[in-house]
Amino acid sequence: CKILRCNSEYVAATLTLRGSSRGAAYCTALRSYSLCTRRTARTCRGDLAYHSAVHGIEDLMIQNNCSKEGPTSPPRPRPPAPNHQSFESLDICNYEKSFLYKHGRPPTYQHCAAFGDPHIRTFHDDFHTCRVEGSWPLLDNDYLFVQATSSPVAKGSNATVTSKLTIIFKNMKECIDQKVYQAELDNLPAAFEDGSVTGGERPGGSSLAIRERSPGRHVEIRARYIGTTIAVRQAGRQLSFSIRAAEEVAGAFTEEQDLQLCVGGCPLSQRISRSDCCRGRAAAEAARALCKEMLPVEDVYFQSCVFDVVTSGDANFTMAARGALEDAKVFLPNAEKLHIFQ
Repeated sequence: CKILRCNSEYVAATLTLRGSSRGAAYCTALRSYSLCTRRTARTCRGDLAYHSAVHGIEDLMIQNNCSKEGPTSPPRPRPPAPNHQSFESLDICNYEKSFLYKHGRPPTYQHCAAFGDPHIRTFHDDFHTCRVEGSWPLLDNDYLFVQATSSPVAKGSNATVTSKLTIIFKNMKECIDQKVYQAELDNLPAAFEDGSVTGGERPGGSSLAIRERSPGRHVEIRARYIGTTIAVRQAGRQLSFSIRAAEEVAGAFTEEQDLQLCVGGCPLSQRISRSDCCRGRAAAEAARALCKEMLPVEDVYFQSCVFDVVTSGDANFTMAARGALEDAKVFLPNAEKLHIFQ
């Protein structure tokens, strides 16, 4: 029974009626109200509010000398919900909307990347080349855990590359079940470990979704519930990781979660100077020429490319630096920070 809708349309139609023009407009509103109640008659016969409305309309039409025949007005569109609606009625699994509601401005974002040797671009735009053999956390906060496993680029080499990535999206009651994504060399799946491609059966499950951008080469994971997007790529014999995360999310960790390469960069003992690679002039010049084709600006992405090509002897590593730069162009909130020069 939709009698309450008839009631609210009548109230909306008469709310602003004042003065001498009230008579005709008021009669039009009453006739519209009467028409609305007749349309609901079949489903509302046993409803007390319906019978009260029918009798009330008859009384009001007599009191205001309204004719039963005459023009009616189309139902008014419902007014938009007021801005002071409760936070619960918003889409709590859409971080941007929720943040805008709470703070009156859009969120700020940070970018981190790990690619090639690996080279780390931190959330604070520091840039390191790391030895870091074994498994190291890139992120470890209240919402995400990301671990990169590195192995030597060649037998006996100090340089390492990322050979495995594990990403855990932690359980968020209203939005998603815990989901684990795992990528290894030559195995870049377009699904989470359980075979799903979204955050599960919860109301906000679709706020976490995975899609393949290039089969076996580039996967993108969007986590709208935490305002985060992740790109995982394979180029040559290495994996790379890029993330755009809301500042509030990136900073949601305790003192115990102090080892995060995306936050603090490589520990001092694990840092490598990129100039160490390039003592052989011929190899370095050949690498520079290769990298220049893919990376015209001689910034840290270019320097990393030269380092990786000389160290590994693999020209495919030009694609790792190029992919990281492409992700940075998409993910960086401030385009002026795209290029870092050291």
